[in-house]
Amino acid sequence: MKLLIKNIKTLVQVRDNVIEKVSGKAMSDLPCIEDAWLAIDNGLIADYGTMEDFPGITDWKDLEVIDATGKIVMPCYADSHTHIVYAGNREGEFVDRINGLTYEEIAKRGGGILNSAQKLREVSEDDLFEQSLIRFFEVIKQGTGAIEIKSGYGLNTEAELKMLRVIKRLKDLNIIPVKATFLGAHAIPAEYKGNKEGYIQLIINEMLPAIAKEKLADYIDVFCENGYFSAEETKLILETGLKHGLIPKVHAEQLSHSNGIQTAVACQAISVDHLEFCNDKDIEVLKNSKTMPTVLPGAAFFLSLPLPPARKMIDAGLAVAFASDYNPGSSPSGNMNFMMSLGCIQYKLNPAEVINACTINSAYAMGLSHEIGSITPGKRANIFITHPISSYNYIPYAFGSNLIETVLINGEKIKH
Repeated sequence: MKLLIKNIKTLVQVRDNVIEKVSGKAMSDLPCIEDAWLAIDNGLIADYGTMEDFPGITDWKDLEVIDATGKIVMPCYADSHTHIVYAGNREGEFVDRINGLTYEEIAKRGGGILNSAQKLREVSEDDLFEQSLIRFFEVIKQGTGAIEIKSGYGLNTEAELKMLRVIKRLKDLNIIPVKATFLGAHAIPAEYKGNKEGYIQLIINEMLPAIAKEKLADYIDVFCENGYFSAEETKLILETGLKHGLIPKVHAEQLSHSNGIQTAVACQAISVDHLEFCNDKDIEVLKNSKTMPTVLPGAAFFLSLPLPPARKMIDAGLAVAFASDYNPGSSPSGNMNFMMSLGCIQYKLNPAEVINACTINSAYAMGLSHEIGSITPGKRANIFITHPISSYNYIPYAFGSNLIETVLINGEKIKH
């Protein structure tokens, strides 16, 4: 299929060559073409330019033309950290927090991750898939064109495999790129209370071999946090996962400082996520690494946590990615448009920086910089067209508004 979008008000994030990421001051550089056209062929970005040099492509047969007068065209978001495969919800805990309970207090009462684990164990794989499929299409309609999905609400071998098989079913739909992450080290299940070492051995000796045998995951993640998994335990689990071909990621410094960032860098993790308690020493460690610091503004917002120092990181020369952390307990939204608004309003990033954080840098955090994240010839035509708006600045400015008119995945309109 061949598609031509013409009269684009602004074509955003245009990069002639593939780049891995943008860092520091370069995050304020967002190359655009005003009054532009974009050509798509066989699901890939073919060419672009200004309307002044509008091409004569009459040799294209079955050419569809979209007139985007007054509209912005952007690459879809890459959401590099989600937990969208879950059962039920945790709205009761939402009310508990309003009434004064902390995240840790709710967890001690059997809430939090253990609550989700109990619900997940009780549903069938097919039911879990159907629930997750609704959320999958929800985020695509909101502009997400690639997604990472974690396990971690099973906390036993059978349930973790069930989650990962559901993620594989979403991946096998071949709609958008899906990356699967094994997060068995998300919490200590109730049946292993007081026996964390036994649960770690279950992860190492039973879960990881089973996951590797079925080729169910791309990454391995650990919740490195006081009361969950220590830096030393995180390193052991990640290194074992690496032996099974799984690339490390880390949940780090969310509720306290637990040396998760230093552990992630030492293990050559592709990303380290959350970072509410990241300090100056951690920033220096990240400077000498290939690990992408990833901020999850929805979680800090929803739990009223300290804000990760995204502004300080960028000013220190780091690349920063943003992701949604869509999950039932601490960030029940996968709307990346809202995450961009939070990035501007709470973290004091400018719109160009948050767009880079949610596209090219978050693509890096999924190992997909070569495939998505920018308007570049040969990349997937996963893009969206806004309603008529004044500029790309209006997207984070008008928080809460649905400004996306059309989402195209592999050059085809999403109608679901």
